[in-house]
Amino acid sequence: MNIHEGKFAWMVKIGEKGQLVIPKEAREMFDLQPGNEILVLGDEKRGLAILPKEMQKEYITRIFSDLEKE
Repeated sequence: MNIHEGKFAWMVKIGEKGQLVIPKEAREMFDLQPGNEILVLGDEKRGLAILPKEMQKEYITRIFSDLEKE
């Protein structure tokens, strides 16, 4: 679902083994292929974020930079 320009949201179900399926539209948008690695970040207050491997360094740097400001 397109929420705003460039912003999307999808509903997924968690399976019995704790697995989730990334919706086809999202996989195509972010060029996620079988075997790709993704980074899952968790924050008890903010929730989960899923990042493609190529974006890991950029976002980890931004997250830790923001934490130092707090």
